[in-house]
Amino acid sequence: MSTQFITDEKGKKVAAVVPIEEYAELMEDLEDSAAIARMRGKKGIPLDEVMKKLKEREKTDGILQH
Repeated sequence: MSTQFITDEKGKKVAAVVPIEEYAELMEDLEDSAAIARMRGKKGIPLDEVMKKLKEREKTDGILQH
């Protein structure tokens, strides 16, 4: 099934019927975009700092053992 459009009496598109799988993908993309927008301007954590903390946790918790 492809996207179908509902039009008014003048032929102007006023609504769309979208397959549920496509709708789910669109909603996921929207949520991802919103999350990215919330993070704009926030300072991230450098990768080397994250790796250092993970290695410290590995020593204390046994996480990420090789």
